[in-house]
Amino acid sequence: MKTLGVLISGRGSNLQALIDAQRAGTLGGAIAVVVSNVDGVPGLDRARVAGLPAVCCPQGGRTREDHDRALVAVLREHDVDLVCLAGYMRLLSPAFLEAFSGRILNVHPSLLPAFPGRDAQRQAWEHGVKVSGATVHFVEAMLDSGPIVLQEAVPVAEDDTVERLSARILEAEHRIYPRAVRIVLEGRYKWDGRRVRVSAGA
Repeated sequence: MKTLGVLISGRGSNLQALIDAQRAGTLGGAIAVVVSNVDGVPGLDRARVAGLPAVCCPQGGRTREDHDRALVAVLREHDVDLVCLAGYMRLLSPAFLEAFSGRILNVHPSLLPAFPGRDAQRQAWEHGVKVSGATVHFVEAMLDSGPIVLQEAVPVAEDDTVERLSARILEAEHRIYPRAVRIVLEGRYKWDGRRVRVSAGA
């Protein structure tokens, strides 16, 4: 069975979606380790409650490259096949991207390439879009720009607030992230330039 390592920085709600999918037998693999760059966050408690190895790899006092080398060492120690960013609020260094090239996924709360970066839900709401959503994509050096695996659209209601829109987008993230992880772990996709062609029925 293939394994994944999940990187978090906070509450870990997308981590919980992956844990739930693993318990249901729909993840396509097993979570080998959960790593946070911030100590004491709720996501680490979620991992421990689920019986998963939970590691804090603090960033304080280290360069981004040194911190990422330590992250790579933890993930390799647990024989991780795929890295999943689940609310991980730190840019990855070239050394990390090279170590897991083509094997890093991220979930983002917008229909990329629209509204990359932080606070994407507020960006979409303030821009007045009629449809927003969630995206799972491979991670590359440029922020939120990697090839897209799955997306789900979320309509924006006329009376929406940022908070209500964000909550519905988060629900979409929880639906598509486990599906995308399974697609990748089971190899049910192929590259076509920058397109990720997903097998029918995935």
